[in-house]
Amino acid sequence: MKIGDRYEQLRGGLVREEPLIRTPRDWDELELQAHWFAGDFGREFVTTTGQRVRIVQFGIWNHEAGPDFAEAAVSFDDGEVVRGPIELDLDARDWERHGHATNANYESVALHIFTRRAPTEFFTRTAQHRLVPQVLLDPTQLADELAPSPPEARLGRCAGPLRELSDDKVHEVLYGAAQFRLRRKAAVLARLAELHGPDEALYQALAATLGYKSNKLPFTLLAQRLPLRLLRKNEADALLFGVSGFLPHDLAAFETSTRTYLRGLWENWWPRRAEFERLKIGSSLWRMSGQRPANHPQRRLAALGQMIRQWPKIRALADRAEATAIHEFFAKLKDEYWDFHYTVTSKTSPRRMALVGESRVTEMLANVFLPLAIAQDEAHWADFKKLRAPLANQRVEVAALRLFGEGARMKEYLKSVALQQGLLQIYEDFCLRDASDCAQCLFPRQLAKW
Repeated sequence: MKIGDRYEQLRGGLVREEPLIRTPRDWDELELQAHWFAGDFGREFVTTTGQRVRIVQFGIWNHEAGPDFAEAAVSFDDGEVVRGPIELDLDARDWERHGHATNANYESVALHIFTRRAPTEFFTRTAQHRLVPQVLLDPTQLADELAPSPPEARLGRCAGPLRELSDDKVHEVLYGAAQFRLRRKAAVLARLAELHGPDEALYQALAATLGYKSNKLPFTLLAQRLPLRLLRKNEADALLFGVSGFLPHDLAAFETSTRTYLRGLWENWWPRRAEFERLKIGSSLWRMSGQRPANHPQRRLAALGQMIRQWPKIRALADRAEATAIHEFFAKLKDEYWDFHYTVTSKTSPRRMALVGESRVTEMLANVFLPLAIAQDEAHWADFKKLRAPLANQRVEVAALRLFGEGARMKEYLKSVALQQGLLQIYEDFCLRDASDCAQCLFPRQLAKW
């Protein structure tokens, strides 16, 4: 049996007590729409009247006034494909509250998605009194998004049994957890490829990785709203910066190099502005604090633009999945403006900065390139085990401390990407579930079965 399978059995053998009171998360509509478009809810549903419905095509984010997703296609009870837009609301009553029932732009809606029922039975009807099929989504399916606050950075109950295991056995457990984690990442990427095609899936996954944790949502929305096929036919930087909301209107206050750069973007954004204005990312979604200046999202957008320009090379790198070649490609990735600027408001740096740093390239390898490769050929697992981790984030450090305590053993595990991934998987499966009192955790008992 493969160690990933063994970890899955270990994980599946847990019986966890559910809390008496569960506080539901207050989901943002944009988050749910992004998850919907990524296929995180699946593509087969049952309507509120009992019809089976399959999403044949998720369509595109609508540029114009009207439903959220245009050019979609659905099939009811395995019947003929019905083409039309899809509207997603938080509450079933939003159809009436937002005026969709009397708006001609919603006349052809094929499906109405919502996450909260009305207190009484509610029907979605158009201005012509056509009944629109409804689907109720369950946001609790998005289990990874509902994790409670992390536990304290202190030694956990599982440290005792782990301390008794040999290094080889501990490595085996951690590698098993890492393999399980990689399979899940590969499954998400495979689903994206099925829904939107392999190139779009790779592009969306890389964009999300460039967004880091704090800006993953706006980068995901940008990649969904501005598909790769669109950006490769247009001035990618102008559309990315325009839809992101990062293009200032008054250029007079900027230094000459920045003014020249921004004017070039405006010249290409202005003719398309009306077309894409509806898809603009609100400023409230961007998180600027708590990041190194070189990791500012404006620089990451510029990096994405350069990657789009060199997409055939990116595609070839993904097919080969050689870590050295991928690091070399990103080390040579340049942008004559952004190599010397942190943001459009910063002064010109005297030194050239890497457009994409080594740690971010390692994140791409761990979260995108190698999961894709391992799904095709498990021999790439050996390449994954060789990856060294240039940095360790707070969550993985807490996980290591929780499982192993302070010491050389813990520090050694933080140097390997695969071992870090294993730590994170165990941490998310066990520690986060029992943050209030790890005495209830059954992980130590399960370890005895390894």
